[in-house]
Amino acid sequence: MSAKGDKIEKIIARLQQRISEGQYYEAQQQTRVVAARYTKAANWPAAIDIIYSVAQSLLKAGQGGSGGDLCVLLVDVYKQAELKPDAASKGRLLTCLRLFDSEEPTRKKYIGEMMAWSSKYGEYPAGDPELHHVAGSLYAEEHEAYEAEKHLVLGTKDSAEVLARMEYEWFKEDEAHTAAIYASRAVLPYLLTANVRAANTSYRLFTSALNEDSQAQLGTQDVSSNTADIRIYPSLPLLNFLGLLLLAVQRNSAELYRQLTTKYATHLKELDMWSEALEMIAEMYFGIPKPRQSNPLMDMMSGIFGGGGAFPPSDNARKPAVKGPTTMPAAEGLD
Repeated sequence: MSAKGDKIEKIIARLQQRISEGQYYEAQQQTRVVAARYTKAANWPAAIDIIYSVAQSLLKAGQGGSGGDLCVLLVDVYKQAELKPDAASKGRLLTCLRLFDSEEPTRKKYIGEMMAWSSKYGEYPAGDPELHHVAGSLYAEEHEAYEAEKHLVLGTKDSAEVLARMEYEWFKEDEAHTAAIYASRAVLPYLLTANVRAANTSYRLFTSALNEDSQAQLGTQDVSSNTADIRIYPSLPLLNFLGLLLLAVQRNSAELYRQLTTKYATHLKELDMWSEALEMIAEMYFGIPKPRQSNPLMDMMSGIFGGGGAFPPSDNARKPAVKGPTTMPAAEGLD
């Protein structure tokens, strides 16, 4: 180890000693002072090593506020250093993220800072997919459905499975006829972010779970043609609509889309929260102009995702909110 490296290790060891002695605030403040010195000298590796090491130790000690503060500082140093997202830089952030207690308020700010950094210095304007996937998966495990959705929609190829399974678990707390509403919370946002593969994956996994669920007791009919095999749910017309919509998108068939919207017009009128999304999908995939002007993806998302709230636990079944504002960054290059 070089003399400089040895010096950094000694600084870290001294700060961690403070933590072991229960001097959490002192360790946090001293870390800020030392990191500022290295940051001023543009010695980014030293500043990052110190902040990262102490932040982990504080989080492991259950000091979410102090540890979270240093995690946010770590991202700030990334920005000052104009560090690009790569395996090492993201790995540090995700290691820290996984150490947060789910109830720690600082975590949400930290996640927001991570996404903002990766958006500015990475290749994905909506934020790095891997960061979104891990954040969304954590929220899904904690049954925070609305937060999970916002990240998983912008995640990796593995995110569709996490999102579909979460939506299905949520659906199981509701009535059977609401299946399409829950499936749509994955299918429509994926279509709107131009991730057709994920839209198909989420629909396939959701309906597979439905088929295998003995409690659902839904009748099905398999319809085959020369070009496609489709499973129809006679009691769930809007779920059929979603499956056929995906088929129309894959075939790039505006005519099939028009036939679908005509055939299911009565059912679609009963679910007006889909209208804005379908207008945008019609324009994106079939060149059908929207009947009126609207803002891009952000405005539309308020019609798909409900307002805040947690994924309902099994003993507190609750329908998903279908009104209320939320924000969703535009995604590019996800598929």
